[in-house]
Amino acid sequence: KDFKEGIVDFISFSYYRTDCSQADQKKSREKTNFGLKNPLLDATQWGWTIDPDGLRWLLNEFYNRYEKPLIIVENGIGAYDQKEEDGTIHDIERIEYLKKHIKVMKEAIKDGVDLIGYTCWSAVDIVSASTGEFKKRYGLIYVDADDYGHGSYKRYKKDSFFWYKKVIESNGEILD
Repeated sequence: KDFKEGIVDFISFSYYRTDCSQADQKKSREKTNFGLKNPLLDATQWGWTIDPDGLRWLLNEFYNRYEKPLIIVENGIGAYDQKEEDGTIHDIERIEYLKKHIKVMKEAIKDGVDLIGYTCWSAVDIVSASTGEFKKRYGLIYVDADDYGHGSYKRYKKDSFFWYKKVIESNGEILD
């Protein structure tokens, strides 16, 4: 009944990137799935813009508009992660991406946003929904498999796994 009447306890959403739009359609700009790429922002290996400030803006916008607690249910980066011969995976790009986004979440909380939850995407490497590939890796844990289903499927903890463990243990206080 409450849901039917539009009453919710919180708002959840996914955040990965921002895109742009433009009034002058005659100008040529690089397109994305949802709009135009912002040329002023860095991008991932897959061309998705990295915009932690956009997350802070969105958190403030949602909270000011709806006055409901917020939960980020997906936030992360797809990257080409390589397993070294010793089994280590040094996914520094993922750590930097998550670190920047967690920092702006902390700033949004200082702004007054009631952010009650966060889930990084993903715990374990999975097949990419956007490309159908396994080489686009999202997880904190590497799965030994390729785009064709070959591999041992053994799991290896990436550097980001150990970094994120410290973040969780410190309730977001230790980000370095």
